[in-house]
Amino acid sequence: MQHVLSVLDIQDQFRDILRQAQIFKKDHGEDEPLKGKTLAMIFEKSSTRTRVSFEVAMYQLGGFPLYLSTSDLQLGRGELIEDTSRAMTRYVDGVMIRAREHQDVVKFSIHSRVPVINGLTNLEHPCQALADMLTILEWKGTFNVKMVYVGDGNNVVNSLLLAAAVLGMDFTVACPPSYEPRPEIIKKALKIALKTGSNLEVTHQLQEAVKNADVLYTDVWVSMGDEETAEQRLKDLQAYQINTELLELANPEAMVLHCLPAVRGQEITEEVLNSPQSAVWDQAENRLHVQKALLYLLLKD
Repeated sequence: MQHVLSVLDIQDQFRDILRQAQIFKKDHGEDEPLKGKTLAMIFEKSSTRTRVSFEVAMYQLGGFPLYLSTSDLQLGRGELIEDTSRAMTRYVDGVMIRAREHQDVVKFSIHSRVPVINGLTNLEHPCQALADMLTILEWKGTFNVKMVYVGDGNNVVNSLLLAAAVLGMDFTVACPPSYEPRPEIIKKALKIALKTGSNLEVTHQLQEAVKNADVLYTDVWVSMGDEETAEQRLKDLQAYQINTELLELANPEAMVLHCLPAVRGQEITEEVLNSPQSAVWDQAENRLHVQKALLYLLLKD
């Protein structure tokens, strides 16, 4: 396991990462297994959970996290990302990048001497998918569940499709027309699902989709970079809100997930977000534990 740019890069280790995350969540595991290791963290986008969880993860493992915004780097003055990679990866043991364009992270990884982790791009968010699956396992005790994502088929959904396929989980994406996940991701997920038995579906029929759902999931309607189309997005997605009425169509024991930040009153209501069925805060915490597991498996000697 060299780079983790996609869920596909860890499909064979996905369950191992979750098991290691459970160990770290129960206790800290080995004392400072990454002592002396350094993780460069490059941020092109603002961040709360990604920055704090990776930073704390490295500290708890005995390593040192180095926060770098693009304004701190020559990238902000036009240096080629390939050149940044060639130089930076001679100094550190690993790199996490939260970037706008997925292809930039791919370019960085090609010229890197150390493991590169995708902390979010416009195509995927594999670290979030790991945290989501750990949360489902904790709450349900199994991946033999039906998860339904409601809203915009964005980067998070792309990773969830792949993760659900890898784990054999049934997963439905309920979204308006033109808001579907990437076709190439759907194709890859369906290929994996043929082997694992996962039932994957993309539909525009919201109420029908959520029937018998064990997990309801949503995300913001206007992600960073989508501000210019915000008005149209809010109009197109207004019917795709997770509220009490929609939750009542799912199984009585259904859990609710949201990768945060949440805009209350848009994609989810305050009532549902803070309801007993909401696993959102456990989900946010689990970013720390899965990233500790990922860093441990990537960077340990």
